[in-house]
Amino acid sequence: MTAKPDDLYVRYMKAFEDSTEHTADCQACQGEAPCVQGEPLHERFTRLQDAYRARQFKQQR
Repeated sequence: MTAKPDDLYVRYMKAFEDSTEHTADCQACQGEAPCVQGEPLHERFTRLQDAYRARQFKQQR
């Protein structure tokens, strides 16, 4: 029996991939402020990373 994939982790890793791929191709996102297209990508990654890390911390307690 295979384990069900962790949906939060999968979404977090996809957001990381989307954010880093965009940053690699976008000069504006390599500076202090992201571009209009990059901002929601970076925000989604940050939000999912925070949720994943909070859950990991909670599970360690």
